[in-house]
Amino acid sequence: MHMIDALISPAVGGVMAAVSVGVGTLSIAKVRKDELADAKLPLMGVAGALVFAGQMINFTIPATGSSGHIGGGILLAGLLGGFPAFLAIAAVLIIQCLFFADGGLLALGCNIFNMGVIPCMILYPLVFKPLIAKGITAKRLSAASIIAVIAGLELGAFGVVLETQISGITALPFGTFTALMLPIHLAIGAVEGIVTAAVLVFVWKMRPEILEAAQGRSRIGGSVSTRKVLVTLAVLAVIVGGAVSLFASANPDGLEWAMEKVGAAELEANGGVYDGALNVQEKTAFLPDYAFASNPDSIAGTTVSGIVGAGLVFAVAGAAGLIITIVKKQKKVQS
Repeated sequence: MHMIDALISPAVGGVMAAVSVGVGTLSIAKVRKDELADAKLPLMGVAGALVFAGQMINFTIPATGSSGHIGGGILLAGLLGGFPAFLAIAAVLIIQCLFFADGGLLALGCNIFNMGVIPCMILYPLVFKPLIAKGITAKRLSAASIIAVIAGLELGAFGVVLETQISGITALPFGTFTALMLPIHLAIGAVEGIVTAAVLVFVWKMRPEILEAAQGRSRIGGSVSTRKVLVTLAVLAVIVGGAVSLFASANPDGLEWAMEKVGAAELEANGGVYDGALNVQEKTAFLPDYAFASNPDSIAGTTVSGIVGAGLVFAVAGAAGLIITIVKKQKKVQS
């Protein structure tokens, strides 16, 4: 559901970028105040890497000719809490945009809002947490995951429609576009919800303290080792990004499929800020479309993209968390 620049106007792109930056600033401030931030840093990087790898796998939606991939916002929020999760998913989307040309640069703020703000800042506190408020069990965790993910994808899909319509630079019919986007993302959300539930239940059974800490119910004490969980998720990220991604569906994703159905598959935006944004991506994207620029048909490009991308997310998320921790410790010393 990564929007391309041709769908939005510079004004809408600018406003959504400002909103996303504002939420990011708030998230950084909240993470700085979190006494558990140090314990969450490694998990933040590993979980972000796993979501990057997971987003590379498009799964077929039967009888539609479409495909979908996970968004990962609820998965990250369940593991980390809303604010750290938002920073992790934002890192994923920024890296995808700049280094793999996945999603438009002008539309980056929209993509961060639709796939980050909506699940982590809205659905996580208003749907996911209340559904497990009476205590975490496998059944409650599964129900919360599936319901929150589906609701998040539906809102995100409708957000794409609204942002496109408000921009007014395309002729996409509002009613038809909405009628296509919502049902297909309902199906995608059902699959992602099951995947999210499986991962969260797995982690909960290995180390329930991680999910309890994400909900703010307990602390991850020094006696609690999360090493096994971290290693397992890291290995899974490498396997998914480096190998499983080779078997991803070639069908268009939900947004591309909906655009094709309304005859807008080849939308392009030229001139001014659009050309500038495209030029930036052409310079920064060293693996465009998750492939070697010199040999886009090589399957090795997909493997390298999955591993390199996951590594970049881990490094960026980890570096951001490390900087936040250093600043926090310096302020404590000064006070």
